[in-house]
Amino acid sequence: MLQANCSPLLLFAAALLMVSCHRAEAHPGTKDENVSISNSTNYSRFVYGIAANGVAVFLCGSSFVPVKRIETGDGMFFQWVNSAAIWAVSMVGDLMLHSPKFYPLAMLGGVTSATGNIAVVTIIKAIGLGLGTLIWGSFSLLMGWASSRFGWFGIDAQEVSLPILNYCGAGLCLLSGLIFFFVKVNVELHPNAESIPLLIDGRTDSSSNVPRSSEFWIDSIGPKTRRFIGCLLAVVVGLLYGSTFVPILYIENHSLCQDSMYYGASRYDLDYIYAHSCGSFFTSTVYFAIYCAAMKSKPRIYSRAILPGLLTGLMRALATYFWFLANDYLSSVITFPIVTAGYGLVAGLWGSLVFREIKGLSNCFIFFLATCVVLAGSIMTAFSKL
Repeated sequence: MLQANCSPLLLFAAALLMVSCHRAEAHPGTKDENVSISNSTNYSRFVYGIAANGVAVFLCGSSFVPVKRIETGDGMFFQWVNSAAIWAVSMVGDLMLHSPKFYPLAMLGGVTSATGNIAVVTIIKAIGLGLGTLIWGSFSLLMGWASSRFGWFGIDAQEVSLPILNYCGAGLCLLSGLIFFFVKVNVELHPNAESIPLLIDGRTDSSSNVPRSSEFWIDSIGPKTRRFIGCLLAVVVGLLYGSTFVPILYIENHSLCQDSMYYGASRYDLDYIYAHSCGSFFTSTVYFAIYCAAMKSKPRIYSRAILPGLLTGLMRALATYFWFLANDYLSSVITFPIVTAGYGLVAGLWGSLVFREIKGLSNCFIFFLATCVVLAGSIMTAFSKL
């Protein structure tokens, strides 16, 4: 309830921050003014970037909390509701930014994001909210950091002031993800099953058509196999999430090349969120349509998952705006290790402290060790920009 009440306030704050940053970029000072305040400006950008990172970390890490104790079935309907909420928020943001030019290539990042979303519910059911988010966050860190730092996929390699510190920080963040593999979790598969789905066969009694736990494939396999599948899917999802910014970076990097079709394109990250969200929503809708066809127009839809799914999408959309703001202030080579490691840590704290997914002295020690490693890595990565 608290998060639901705070969401409009967060949206309002994000909107103000977007507009103020956009206006500041559109109305720079004179050359003499810029020279005289260059040091303070660099420091201010660093502080604003860290603050934006902090908000993005909290929202990303908490985004799936509303549906943790809600039965979402196989997750296909949930991922569509989630994408619809993200798209709706991005439309408002696009209007506030005066509808910048739409580049279809930016939709490709939304495609990879939506593809990863279809496995999220399965991962949470298999290995829990905390461990699942920590693993996919770590591998998202690896993909996002490496592509930005070394210039993969046709984007320019990004430099930092202290490369050794940057490498050590990213390495520690990745090490924390590997340590988290050794954490054993206690996952409740069906915390609060939905009694009646929205779409049922009218020719039969509703009670006979309600999906039971045995009808979902992840519930019918053993704990060890379920853990292995959950970890494997988390790795794949992390790699998909880690490549979601690559198309936007490609457009921005080629905006200065006169022989490129993207010459003159905006270098302001927030201008591409709407296209990114359109790609996500379109892909999610296609996946859901295929799912409905495969289920012979009898998809498993849970009414209680709708509002929490919308709240999850709202939080993720706001997190994206703050994350993109952090990219503009600090560059993605800095923000990726901080945000991806940070939101995994937040989700891990939710899972261990609130949902009691991590129990036992040895598990708590491993979790604490990995937490210290990821915090050290994030700090080192942040200060490598100075």
